[in-house]
Amino acid sequence: MKKLLAFLAATLLLAGCSSHGSSGSDSQTLTVAATAVPHAEILKQVKPILAKEGINLDIKVFADYVQPNTQVAEKNIDLNYFQTKPYLDSFNREHKTDLVIVTGVHIEPFGAYSHKYKSIDQLPNGATVTLPNDPANQGRALLLLAKNGLITLKDPSNELSTPKDVVGNPKNLVFKPLEAAMLPRTLDEVDLALINTNYALSAGLNPTKDALLIEDKNSPYVNYLVGRPDNQNDPRVQKLAQALTSPEIKAFIEDKYKGAVLPAF
Repeated sequence: MKKLLAFLAATLLLAGCSSHGSSGSDSQTLTVAATAVPHAEILKQVKPILAKEGINLDIKVFADYVQPNTQVAEKNIDLNYFQTKPYLDSFNREHKTDLVIVTGVHIEPFGAYSHKYKSIDQLPNGATVTLPNDPANQGRALLLLAKNGLITLKDPSNELSTPKDVVGNPKNLVFKPLEAAMLPRTLDEVDLALINTNYALSAGLNPTKDALLIEDKNSPYVNYLVGRPDNQNDPRVQKLAQALTSPEIKAFIEDKYKGAVLPAF
């Protein structure tokens, strides 16, 4: 009986060590939520860099802008990489979350597209314009139109402007806010669509060639790696941040996207 008890105790001890080892291995996995293009593509280039550091990068692809933040806030996913600071600030206010910026990675110049017209000057009176319905990207779209003289805003510096803030509209543009991911699908039905570059690229559009209007290289809308206060300084997270802003990734962005996506570092 004593021998049996000793054997069982040793077995339990080994099981405990094995479980601990498995947990340690899991602790070297980082999960990151991202939209497919270009964020997940860039993360795939980072994956082998982190593997050399003993870190497994698990990329979770999402088609919307809400769930990546929700999943990180609820601690189902470690980090996300898809958004600008105005969008993050707006999300935190609306959802009472405290997500934080880890590092800036790239800029996606925001553009206006049309399947009906080759020039913005051809846009007719009363043209229908679709634009994102989330506050940050809607404001960004209106600022682009204002900068190019199509509308006048009550406060040209307000990043959260809405159609209600339009005080001058010489072409009587009709605005239809929609979920950002839906905007490329509206191109055959409307006169102009203001589309985030990630969704434009996914739809086969080339921002540097197809956009009738596009932000310049000085756009302040950097796309960030985002985490939580409890993990932003985690050594694994910092290694990911370093890899995303490495010379290798800068070269990849410049070569792959040829100006449609610009390094922010």
